[in-house]
Amino acid sequence: MKPSLRFLATPTAAGSTRGLKPAPLALLPPIPLYRRILRTHQKHLDAEMRILGDQYVRSEFRAHREVENPVHIIGFLTEWQMYAQKIEGDSWKGERLDVRKIDKMSDQQLGQLYELMQAIQKKERDGDGEDGVL
Repeated sequence: MKPSLRFLATPTAAGSTRGLKPAPLALLPPIPLYRRILRTHQKHLDAEMRILGDQYVRSEFRAHREVENPVHIIGFLTEWQMYAQKIEGDSWKGERLDVRKIDKMSDQQLGQLYELMQAIQKKERDGDGEDGVL
């Protein structure tokens, strides 16, 4: 049987992207996304970072459990799904935060980010003198 072009063609995202941005992926529902993030932490983070990450994910998902605004829900799920993809790909190490995202953050979010920065810096200072022994 002679192969036709129809069978050799592969699906593309032509027309579904703007510029060079990748085509958006389908959003996972909240519970499967939550489980995926926890599994990702288990596979890709060390013990201390996993504990910190798991606690933060639990608190964020609980805080947003009763949100009914679809725009907030879509934004929340989109950001967490992108987070999971970055952790899975190890592309987050050494990456800087996007200034546009920082500009959109509320005062409370900026406070949380500052506390996280302080915790990381404290861990680095404390870890320098211990030769990696827990």
